[in-house]
Amino acid sequence: MAPAPQRPRHRRMLTLTVRAGERVSPHFRSITLGGDDVRHLERYGYDQSGRLFFADPGNDDVVLPTSERWMLQRTLLSGRRRPRVRSYSIRRFRPETSAFDIEISLHERDGPDAPGTAWALAAEPGDQVAFLDEGYSYRPTAGAGWQLLVGDESALPAILAILEDCADALPAEVFLEVPADDDIRRDVTAPPGTTIHWLPRGVDADSPTKPGSLALRAVRNARLPEGSFYTWVAGEAALAAGVRRYLVGERGVPRSDITFRGYWRHGRAAL
Repeated sequence: MAPAPQRPRHRRMLTLTVRAGERVSPHFRSITLGGDDVRHLERYGYDQSGRLFFADPGNDDVVLPTSERWMLQRTLLSGRRRPRVRSYSIRRFRPETSAFDIEISLHERDGPDAPGTAWALAAEPGDQVAFLDEGYSYRPTAGAGWQLLVGDESALPAILAILEDCADALPAEVFLEVPADDDIRRDVTAPPGTTIHWLPRGVDADSPTKPGSLALRAVRNARLPEGSFYTWVAGEAALAAGVRRYLVGERGVPRSDITFRGYWRHGRAAL
């Protein structure tokens, strides 16, 4: 088995406000969250993530949770008063201002936008949210000579944070699938010897591509470096499971050297 995720030693529900927002590319928006409660957030880095609780735009009746027992609190609320819940990685910490950034992949549609997208596009300074730390799962195995990082757009913030936090450590082969060419980042901090393979899907409606399929195909066709390595893969569930299945079944990689996380399922809505 892969190393167990590192859970926070101590945690509490954080009450925060939106400090700022910035469209960093066509399909990504960065939101800065801050407040006095940030002092209670243990700073691990890597793919550290948490549950974000927020109201739909224009809904002033939502009651944000105040404790770790958020599921019970949410169940006891009527539909309109229940907050939305999504999990997001911490893209970067801003300890000097008691804040941190999350970066949200935008899924804009002809009809109503997905809840996370709608909130990210409408978020303004002063909006209140709640955040519950869930720790991190990036834990390289002993003896690894390099690392394989794979993800779709939902995993991009975590992978960029991992590369920055281990910039003097293991070189990486990175496969990052993004919606479009303009979502490619040109200024990535990464360990020496790292190669990033950007995989834009494009927006051709006549040839739709399921998210994650390009990254999975690229890994299967890749000429990977020799030697033992650690793998961290996340994103659409079929991508994460598919990469793990390929590495274990066709390349003989030990399961204990792979961390895989299915962030979401194509065609299924979350809370």
